[in-house]
Amino acid sequence: MLGFGCLVTILLTVYIYNSSSGQIVLEFGDFAGSNWDIPNWSSSKISDEAIAKFEAIHPRIKIKYLTGIPKSDYSEWLAQKIIKGKEPDVFCVLESDFNTLASIGILKKLDGLIQNDLKFEMAKFYNNAVKSGQFSGPQYALAREVVPILMFVNKTLLTKEGIAIPRDDWTWDDFYRICQKVTKDTDGDGKIDQFGTVGFDWHHAVYTNGQQLFDPYGAKAMFDQPGVVEAIQFIQKLNRLNANIRVTPDDYDNGKVAFRPFPFSAYRAYKSYPYRLIRYAQFEWECVKLPRGPRGKNASELHSFLIGISARTKHQREAWEFLKFLTYDWEMQMNILKYSYGIPVLREATESIEADMALSKYTPDQEISVDKRLLSQVIEQSTVTPRFHKYDAAMNIADNEIFRIINDDMDAETALRSFNRYLGEYLIQ
Repeated sequence: MLGFGCLVTILLTVYIYNSSSGQIVLEFGDFAGSNWDIPNWSSSKISDEAIAKFEAIHPRIKIKYLTGIPKSDYSEWLAQKIIKGKEPDVFCVLESDFNTLASIGILKKLDGLIQNDLKFEMAKFYNNAVKSGQFSGPQYALAREVVPILMFVNKTLLTKEGIAIPRDDWTWDDFYRICQKVTKDTDGDGKIDQFGTVGFDWHHAVYTNGQQLFDPYGAKAMFDQPGVVEAIQFIQKLNRLNANIRVTPDDYDNGKVAFRPFPFSAYRAYKSYPYRLIRYAQFEWECVKLPRGPRGKNASELHSFLIGISARTKHQREAWEFLKFLTYDWEMQMNILKYSYGIPVLREATESIEADMALSKYTPDQEISVDKRLLSQVIEQSTVTPRFHKYDAAMNIADNEIFRIINDDMDAETALRSFNRYLGEYLIQ
C-alpha cells in the first residue's frame, strides 16, 4: 500500500505534467477588410500568417481567431463582448474607440510588461507610433502599422499651367500662390471650373502649423493660440479663391483640382493596378509632403492601427507574447508592406532594402515616388493628437463651430477667443 507521502508526490507529479502540457487558448479579435477604408482583399493574410507562425513557435498556445466582422460593425460587436465580460484576450482597437476603451479600464496598461521584457526595445518603434497607443501617459496599446497624410498633386494640371511640382519643404505661401494661379474659369462661361485644392481643411492647417488644440491631459483648450488663429485665417483665405463655389472630391477625380490631401494608404492603393486605372487614369499625379505653416513642419496627423490586451485576460504573459509578435516581429512587419497599405512601425523595417522593393513592386515602371527616408521623416514629424476621455466629443463641438467661423468668414481671432472659453468650461465639467 502506498504511503500518504508517496501518494501526494504522485498526484503532484501528475498535476505538474498536465499543467505543463496543457494548451492555453487565446482569443484574438479582429475585423474583416482594411483598416484604411480602401478595398484590400489580402489584408487578413497578415493575421493569418502571424497566427500560424506564432502557434508553430509556441505549441502550447492556441489562437482562437474571431474575425469576419465588418469594420463598420466592429465597435458594436466589441462593446457587446465587453458588456458580457467576454472580450477577446487580444484585440484590434479602432482609433475612434481607443480613448473610451482606455478610459473605462478595458485595455490593460502595458508599461509593466514592456519594462520587464528584456527582449523588447520600444526604441525600435517610431516614437509617434508609440505615442499613438498612450492615454494620459501610460501605454495601453501598440501600433502595428501607421499612415501619415500626404498631398496628392495633379501633375497634368500643373504642367498645363507651367508650374513645377512643389518641393518637399514648400510653405503655405507657395501653396497659396499655386492655388491662386490655377483657380480660374477655363471655358469662358463666367464660372470658376478649375480649382487649387479640395480637402485641405482646418485640421491640416493647424497641424502643419505645429499646433496642438489641447494640453496632453485634456484639461485645457488652446484654440485661442496665435498659431491656431493663423491656421483658421489661412483656410478662410483659401476659401475666398473659390468665390463661394463648393469644390468636391469628384472635381479632383475629374482632373479639375490641383491638390488634395490623402493618407499614404490611398497613395499605395491608387498607384497599383487595377485601382490606378479605375481612379486616376485620366491624369498624371504624384504625392508630396503637405505645405508647412510659419510655425510648423510639412506633416499633419498620423493615423495608427492599434492592438491591445484586455485588462481581464487570464493569460497576461501569453497575451503579451502574442501582441509583441504581431507588432515587433520582423517578418510580420514586412507583411504590412506585402498585404496592407500601411507602413511598418519598426523604423528598421520601413528603411530596409526590402521595403524599397515592396514599395516599388506595383508602381509604374518600378519607380519609387516616395522614398523610405521621406516616409520616416513624415511619420516622425506628424502630429499624434492628445488622448483623453472627452477628446472626441470636444472635437465634434470644435468641428461645428469652426465650420461656422470659416464659412461665415468671421473674425477668427475674436471668434476663437470666445469659443476657447466655452470649450475650456466643457473640459472641466
